[in-house]
Amino acid sequence: MSTTVAILIALAVALIVIVWYFAAYNDFVRLRNLVTESWRQVGVELQRRHDLVPNLVATVEQAATFERGILEAVVVARNRAQVAGTAMSASPRPDEVATAENALSTALGNLRVLAEQYPTVGTVRNYLVLQQELADIEDRIAAARRLYNGNVRALNTKIESVPAAVIASLHQVSPAEYFEISSPEAGKATDVARLFNPGGN
Repeated sequence: MSTTVAILIALAVALIVIVWYFAAYNDFVRLRNLVTESWRQVGVELQRRHDLVPNLVATVEQAATFERGILEAVVVARNRAQVAGTAMSASPRPDEVATAENALSTALGNLRVLAEQYPTVGTVRNYLVLQQELADIEDRIAAARRLYNGNVRALNTKIESVPAAVIASLHQVSPAEYFEISSPEAGKATDVARLFNPGGN
């Protein structure tokens, strides 16, 4: 084998390695951007829910006289979720956002159960419209969460795959967190008696 052929082979191998390196790096950039973009979409849908809560609370408050603690719990949970959501753009922490959103979901579930105990609430047209809008928003949140988690899975799989793991290690590409908003309490029936009489046994 001549020296020229050996040099050409070495150059070809070097070119292939360089092209692969940049392709793998650009793939990480693309996946990271997809994760960021889908996380922002989750934030948009969560903000829609946060914006709806005050109208829902005000409507229920007008239609029936509830234990003030229930309405206040919804407002407090909404405010905490909103604070967590505001922080998510600067420093994405899906676990913290999920904890706050789970608390809001629980509070809204308690409000829904209480509203069902008062026939007058069900006859208020605005309440029914708001409940339907809330259900639609919950569906959009679920769709945005699935998209985000799909992008996280693609990024994390790429990070753990060989030989792309070498590029991830060189450029300190870290795995992204999944966004799970299911809580252990979600499957449990709400204790209506406790809601009506929080101080009782």
